[in-house]
Amino acid sequence: MSNKLTQLKAFTTIVADTGDIAAIKEYLPQDATTNPSLMLKAAQIPEYAPFIDQAIAYAKTQSDDKAQQIIDAGDMLAVIVGAEILKTVPGRISTEVDARLSFDKDATLEKARKLIALYESVGVTRDRVLIKAASTWEGIKAAEELEKEGINCNLTLLFSFAQAKACAEAGVYLISPFVGRILDWYKKSTGENYTAETDPGVVSVTEIYNYYKQHGYNTVVMGASFRNLGEIEQLAGCDRLTIAPALLGELEKDTGTLERKLIPTDNIIPAPKAITETEFRWEMNQDAMATEKLSEGIRNFAIDQNKLEEKLASLL
Repeated sequence: MSNKLTQLKAFTTIVADTGDIAAIKEYLPQDATTNPSLMLKAAQIPEYAPFIDQAIAYAKTQSDDKAQQIIDAGDMLAVIVGAEILKTVPGRISTEVDARLSFDKDATLEKARKLIALYESVGVTRDRVLIKAASTWEGIKAAEELEKEGINCNLTLLFSFAQAKACAEAGVYLISPFVGRILDWYKKSTGENYTAETDPGVVSVTEIYNYYKQHGYNTVVMGASFRNLGEIEQLAGCDRLTIAPALLGELEKDTGTLERKLIPTDNIIPAPKAITETEFRWEMNQDAMATEKLSEGIRNFAIDQNKLEEKLASLL
């Protein structure tokens, strides 16, 4: 009997949710994704010291200004790690735009283009990179422009149907709805315990997946931020799932039968009218969970970005 990881790979593309190259080599995912928190963890790994040295050396050639050197070193470190990961995964690497730019469309565009240029400077073509940005209105509108330039995007910190709808209508390549963080909020808010079937994060992603397939949207749904195997099993069949190494290990050890839960429909119907900015902001306002988790996610990524920059500053 094959294990559940092998079974899952038969109908869902597996993405490694880590910047740890050793873990990626062990589980052989199609793609990998990083974020400031994962980059901060990766920067503590001794094997990454040469990458940090390389990023700092690059930054010193770009500017004499310490503040700019820190920014350039951070950007180049993300690209060096991404390029290294791409030596192992056959697909794509997701690299995150600075979370502090989440409400600035123009700055997001500028940073995304810079990251792509840096990837191209180290021999990685843009078709192997996804630019990650938060699913704010500004992030979604920036992604809409980037997609038209041939820069594919991964819209992250996605918690609401309004965010998912706006992303699909913007032609975003991929979204990352955060399953576990939705569950966290509801458990804390209601005090209830949820089964895998009633898990609010699972319910949310299932609704988004079915909506996308029903209306023929090409945007890829990639469930993210899992707390347990039950969530993953309930979303078997989702386009992609990005899974941390610990849960990949649990799937690999489990030789039970895995049933496909999400199946695309053949009956496609026309999409409804596009959501407006006013409607988007109102729907987010009415969804306390999505508003709180989006803000918290941006804050926490910004905190880890600051910590990473402090480490780089100490070495410059």
